[in-house]
Amino acid sequence: MKKTLYLMVVGLIIFSSCQSPDSTKQMNVENPLLSEWNTPYGVPPFDQIKNEHYLPAFEQGMMEHKAEIDAIVNNTESPTFANTMVALERAGATLDKTSRVFYAVAGAHTNDVLDSVRTTVSPLLSKHYDYINLNKGLFERVEAIFNGLSESDLNAEQKRLVTESYKGFVRSGVGLEGEQKERLQEINGRLSELTTKFGQNVLAETNNFEAHTTNPDDYGTLTSSLVSLAATEAKKRGHENGWSFTLQRPSINPFLQYSPNREMREQLYQGYARRADNDNENDNNAIIEEIVALRIERANLLGYKTHADIKLSTSVAQTPKAVMDFMNQVWPAALNMAKGERDALTEEMKKDGIDDELRGSDWRYYVEKVRKAKYDFDEDAMRPYFEFTAVRDGAFALANKLFGIQINELQDMPKWHEDQQVFEVLEADGTHIGVLYMDFFARDSKRGGAWMNALRSQSKMDGSVTPIVTNNFNFPAPTEDGPSLLSFSESETMFHEFGHALHGLFSNVTYPSQSGTNVPRDFVEFPSQVMENWMSEPEVLKLYAKHYQTGEVIPDELVKKMNDANAFNEGFRSVEYMAAAYLDMSWHMLANADQVEARGFEKEAMAKIGLIDQIIPRYRSGYFNHIFSGGYSAGYYSYVWSELLDADCFQAFKETGDLFDQETAQKYRTMLSKGGSEPGMDLYVEFRGNTPEIGPLLEKKGFK
Repeated sequence: MKKTLYLMVVGLIIFSSCQSPDSTKQMNVENPLLSEWNTPYGVPPFDQIKNEHYLPAFEQGMMEHKAEIDAIVNNTESPTFANTMVALERAGATLDKTSRVFYAVAGAHTNDVLDSVRTTVSPLLSKHYDYINLNKGLFERVEAIFNGLSESDLNAEQKRLVTESYKGFVRSGVGLEGEQKERLQEINGRLSELTTKFGQNVLAETNNFEAHTTNPDDYGTLTSSLVSLAATEAKKRGHENGWSFTLQRPSINPFLQYSPNREMREQLYQGYARRADNDNENDNNAIIEEIVALRIERANLLGYKTHADIKLSTSVAQTPKAVMDFMNQVWPAALNMAKGERDALTEEMKKDGIDDELRGSDWRYYVEKVRKAKYDFDEDAMRPYFEFTAVRDGAFALANKLFGIQINELQDMPKWHEDQQVFEVLEADGTHIGVLYMDFFARDSKRGGAWMNALRSQSKMDGSVTPIVTNNFNFPAPTEDGPSLLSFSESETMFHEFGHALHGLFSNVTYPSQSGTNVPRDFVEFPSQVMENWMSEPEVLKLYAKHYQTGEVIPDELVKKMNDANAFNEGFRSVEYMAAAYLDMSWHMLANADQVEARGFEKEAMAKIGLIDQIIPRYRSGYFNHIFSGGYSAGYYSYVWSELLDADCFQAFKETGDLFDQETAQKYRTMLSKGGSEPGMDLYVEFRGNTPEIGPLLEKKGFK
């Protein structure tokens, strides 16, 4: 699954900044975050940065940023693009550098100290960005440039920067005065505290859970590599023997697929489903209720009816109605398919002599049984063909065939964890494009899911600044008994996140705030999901899907079985995801949160769409980090919205008769290179020649 929090949002940040080589700021050589980075390609010196460096760097960065903003506001010259817009893009270099490093590390390798820093700095950052976003003097300068756009000689990229900055100020509440402005600042500060606490609670609940057994019958036909991983986990948790299973995806999902112990499956399933919903110190229900109420109040202060209205005003979809109309075109067919799957699974369960209702914890187990019976397919039989480095190299090989780029591993680079790998990305002629960090394995210090960060965004404002991006995963770690072997869905995640990386790496814009993945939320998932289309094509599989012991290329017969078997569970996959998207929209289309109780509200929202009991949303409210701790509120629908784009986009390649058609690939790369410098749908229409059709999406899912 692609859970991805690709831009770490702190407060209402309008502006991004670059690392200026001509910075005249006072640097502290004892704190690497406040010093110039004399590292290969300018990567962060992770090996020198210590926990105690972050808070002073944040404080220094905010102080410098404020002084730079004040200098823009107090400039006695008339506002121009150079002295206002470019100055804004340059402002805050130290804070930007510190934030990017801190949130990347805190997401992937946190500890108690970093958690404390996050708790401390979140309200400070909220107040700091309120000072910028609600700064009347600053807005007046931007507004003056905006009002003169029709008579200016600015290019399209510059005009869009002015326009989006102007709109950002308005949406942030710069027009508010007095008590309303004070209240907005209070809300922003409190939301920063609540969303931080929400994510910390989810991580604590995930790490606290354990299901331990000393009976090998309990894990059934689990592969030896995953059994070894569970044994390692048991020892780590203080057990002399046995196996421990956790709520990390590489642990719980295979257990639910292969354990014949129905009650133990239920134990893990409920542990996952009830995270941060247990009436304990990590319970998130009261936090959810307060977040939702505050978001409604903030939307009202800013002149909007709901939080969804304000969030979607910057999206490709534009309105909540457009989002709901789109999802309602897909949902009925998905739900009907899931009901058919449920009936087939119930029949399979009855063959085991179980006269009971199918449970959610039964679903994955009986999917595997149906696949074996109907398609002679065992998903775990695929794992030896998807060793993680082979999958990684497959993604690299695909990029080479499409775009001609070369990706070479770099040795002895600074890292935040020893498991990371670092790569230089090059054009075919050897020109440096950027640097890619990859962090593969699950651990207690890493939040769940998979995501991309930009440690440095591409820009050309002050000379060429090349991108540094990261991919982060939660794959099963290698053990003493063997390498990390991935499931097919985990392999999809590798290609997905690599698509995000390419979006950042291919950026070719002037201003950093328009660079790479700085695009509307419902466009950002499109370049990642497109990459998934290639990975299961037979000619692409032959590039990388080779048995890790024998080197045998995955047999065509096994590929056909896999594709046929995967089609069986498409109803579940679509319903699980879309239920979460509906839940997100239900929370954020609320116009009044009085009397709203989190558990009851979720239950009612799911009943309204007819969700069957055997499927829960991919994220229930209590652990829905995307919308209550990240940047996806009123935006989780973007994955299926992007599926519409990616299915239609891949169709463009298929229509040429060549999945690696160079002309189409170059047009696609050109689209990615423009980042947020043009509206997303305009870029897509320029690439495809028309707006996307829903037909390829429905066909891809087997809904027509």
